[in-house]
Amino acid sequence: MARYTGPKTKISRIFGEPILGNGKWLGKTSNPPGMHGEKRKRKTLGEYALQLREKQKAKYTYGILEKQFRKTFEEAARRRGVTGENLIKLCEARLDNTVFRMGIAPSRPAARQLVSHKHIEVNGEVVNIPSFQLKAGDVITIKEGSKERTSITTHVRAKNPKFSWLDWNETEMKGTFITYPERESVPENIKEQLIVELYSK
Repeated sequence: MARYTGPKTKISRIFGEPILGNGKWLGKTSNPPGMHGEKRKRKTLGEYALQLREKQKAKYTYGILEKQFRKTFEEAARRRGVTGENLIKLCEARLDNTVFRMGIAPSRPAARQLVSHKHIEVNGEVVNIPSFQLKAGDVITIKEGSKERTSITTHVRAKNPKFSWLDWNETEMKGTFITYPERESVPENIKEQLIVELYSK
């Protein structure tokens, strides 16, 4: 299965944000990666570089590789509404992302692993495709046999009230994807309009 397996701290240092989890190595004095990172002059990025950087940030954040991300953008462009907002909504509706948002897994890579290893059910059926697109009303649960595994249950958290488009009951280990989120509700620092401009060239 295609996924990014490289150094996470290096990617976070490129963008200056903890987009791949723990940001303990990041600070105001963090340098870009590379042996000359500290001495290298930071040039003002051009229009194309800014657009490309934003696309890369979105891909790393949601754990999507280029081909799949392009398909997601094309689907967003076909839908009614603002393409950039549709793109974020589709990324948020991925099963692995929803498992992470609900608090079943501590990170998106961990959520992806839970889905791939058949620990998650959607509407009573096991789904092992991390990119599975959820629809409003879909019910997500931890598989019955997996509820006894402490390696899974120890990471389960209570519902985060910030994510109003999701409902999660940690006692029953059952949640609902209520609807697609509005852009202002999604906390990711992504300028999706730059991605739209990049793909529109």
